[in-house]
Amino acid sequence: MRTHAQQAGARLFVGTIEGLSETCSGLRSSMPDLPDIAAVDAASRQLGLATDASELHGALCGWLAGGGAADGTWLARALADDALPAPAPGSVLDQLREAAVVQLEDRGFSFDLLLPTADRPLDERAEALFSWCRGFLGAFGLAAGAVPSLSEEGQEALQDLARLAKASAESSEDEEDEDALAELEEFVRVAALLLHGDCVLGPRHRRSLN
Repeated sequence: MRTHAQQAGARLFVGTIEGLSETCSGLRSSMPDLPDIAAVDAASRQLGLATDASELHGALCGWLAGGGAADGTWLARALADDALPAPAPGSVLDQLREAAVVQLEDRGFSFDLLLPTADRPLDERAEALFSWCRGFLGAFGLAAGAVPSLSEEGQEALQDLARLAKASAESSEDEEDEDALAELEEFVRVAALLLHGDCVLGPRHRRSLN
């Protein structure tokens, strides 16, 4: 897994992310928690979805980061399947939406990725991260369009997420690989926030000035 992680993360806007990471650690505020990953997996299976919990959360976040509507239609629209029903209010998938909306909007950088817990094997966690990126990219494209208006950093972030989405995990329990995965998770988290800023927060701020 180390080779894939190093290749995927090599060009990530390291200076920007390192600075934001230091800020993130001190500014996390009390935000709604994401639902349990097993509960999201169960809800996904109940609907007959081919996506696991991490990929589904990635799709939700990609849809929101690209400017997609934050209402109950997100599931059908983020997965491009009009036959999917809107999650019932208060359901696990509705809780997932509510948490993602609030976390992406939070200035305290509380945004988290829905990934397996640290006690799971390293390759399982790495594959879940890559699945999260695949879900994010697909739904982001649906919401933001083929040629979104992005900053230079946003363009680089999108390219790097695309590299991670194509990566595959290798079995490993090496401590260096643990560190590499932790860094990649932080890169992905900040990349998603950056794209949300480009497509949602930035335009909203500009509209407020007019």
